[in-house]
Amino acid sequence: MLKKWSAAVLAGALAVGALAGCGGGDDAGSGDSGGGGGKITMGFSQVGAESGWRTANTKSIQESAATAGIDLKFSDAQGKQENQIKAIRSFIAQRVDVIAFSPVVESGWDTVLKEAKDANIPVILTDRSVDSQDKTLYKSFIGSDFVLEGKKAGEWLVKEYEGKPEPVNIVELQGSPGAAPANDRKAGFAEVIKADPKFKVIASQTGQFTRTDGKEVMEAFLKAHQDIDVLYAHNDDMGLGAIEAIEAAGKKPGTDIKIITVDAVKDGMTALAAGKINYIVECSPLLGPQLMDLAKKVKAGETVEQRVVTEETTFTQEQAKAALPDRKY
Repeated sequence: MLKKWSAAVLAGALAVGALAGCGGGDDAGSGDSGGGGGKITMGFSQVGAESGWRTANTKSIQESAATAGIDLKFSDAQGKQENQIKAIRSFIAQRVDVIAFSPVVESGWDTVLKEAKDANIPVILTDRSVDSQDKTLYKSFIGSDFVLEGKKAGEWLVKEYEGKPEPVNIVELQGSPGAAPANDRKAGFAEVIKADPKFKVIASQTGQFTRTDGKEVMEAFLKAHQDIDVLYAHNDDMGLGAIEAIEAAGKKPGTDIKIITVDAVKDGMTALAAGKINYIVECSPLLGPQLMDLAKKVKAGETVEQRVVTEETTFTQEQAKAALPDRKY
């Protein structure tokens, strides 16, 4: 679901037409300089395909590249930083015009980013950022404010239990260790709930952002703890896996254990509408159009914002029911 803000950013920059799948096999335009109508070649390294969110993100990037007339060289890192670094070095060797990637983890990028900078190839970060102190190593970072997402999750929880004095036992399904969304969603949530001692995170473990791991970790949580009141999952997929475990244990998700997740993909929204999830903080995967707009600007030598925050919302059960018919992912 593209926001009005996204449309405004794109005005005059992209031709809006029928979306098509993207190839990216040839090197046409990879040596083009300036904006004289030559085709831009973008090398893009994706984290992987660990969730419904990531699949929608990949589709948005591929379709938007085709619409914008950008030659996309796409690489799937399969969740491994070494694969991503190898792909970026391959893009440098191929002399692409722009490199974009969604970092598997936050740390360890300075060397390869400096190689891109030395080759005069601009870099755009998408969805996730890096912890480099040298901000000149990339032109822009487009994505969500993950700390704010965590805060929104915590704020709903605080309001939900307002005036109730008894302890609230929380289990947390974290995203992939070292990844910006996992670090920040955890930090934002913790910052909000720490003001009230009744909120206690009694277990917190990675579910790797996958439905399978979310189910397995939740099974372990349920065996170790008989008194779980709330599950906070860093994405919908882990929450959906946890729902399977909760139901298998004879409990009712959304009632016996309240569930908060992040993303708002269609499967998550469906569970929210059915009352199995109580609250979802949106994180839109549809970054493709904005990314292609940024790529054209940096290729043309224009100054761009170093931080572009996507505009997102939150959903209750009733809001999910209203939004589902038009949900694109």
